[in-house]
Amino acid sequence: MNFAAVLAGGIGSRMGAELPKQYLEVGGKPILVRSVEQFACRADMACVLVLTPEDWVSYTKDLLAKYGIGSGDVPVEVLTGGATRNDTLRNAITYLEEHYALDENSVFVTHDAVRPFLTQQMIDDNIAAVEQYGACGTCIPATDTIVVSEDGTAISEIPDRSRLHQMQTPQSFRPLKLKALMDSLTPDEEAVLTDGCKIYLLKGEPVVMVPGAVTNIKITYPSDLAFAESFLKGEDA
Repeated sequence: MNFAAVLAGGIGSRMGAELPKQYLEVGGKPILVRSVEQFACRADMACVLVLTPEDWVSYTKDLLAKYGIGSGDVPVEVLTGGATRNDTLRNAITYLEEHYALDENSVFVTHDAVRPFLTQQMIDDNIAAVEQYGACGTCIPATDTIVVSEDGTAISEIPDRSRLHQMQTPQSFRPLKLKALMDSLTPDEEAVLTDGCKIYLLKGEPVVMVPGAVTNIKITYPSDLAFAESFLKGEDA
């Protein structure tokens, strides 16, 4: 079975808005709704989880109901996330273990709520990659020159750009394998985590790349909202 978790735990401090950024509207629809509906429309999803700060669970349930999400054949459940991304992933897998018969063939697709322009092809590619390889991340080639700075001031290294890619989401895994790897992390390893793929790399497990898109942006700053509005207008033209 395939499961999705939309991670909506951020507070959006860099956006400078009253609402967390996942609840802001783009093209007249909340960003979170745009992300969740990409999974809720799929007949191959057994369940879609939406993980939010505890104070926003009720609001999120009402918002999704307003847009008719969860009223179809695919259950959509809103859960409380954790203090860290890792804790949020654990909460999601624990819920799935309690309510579904997870096994070694299950697929767990995770996605940032503030990337509302993922495509069905990306989801298809994530599921196929997990079925073949066990874990994957959605990536695009780096187009800018990336520099490394050891002290935050001086440039220490300029890596070969042809070897660099930018990580996006979805990132997808076998959920029981992901949980086992998380449970084996040391405190030092936990401290350097940024996403699920890094858990696999820290433990020497393979992760493959699937193609993303430059339009699969993470909405973080007001300028990202402006881009998103322009992108939607271009689609409608």
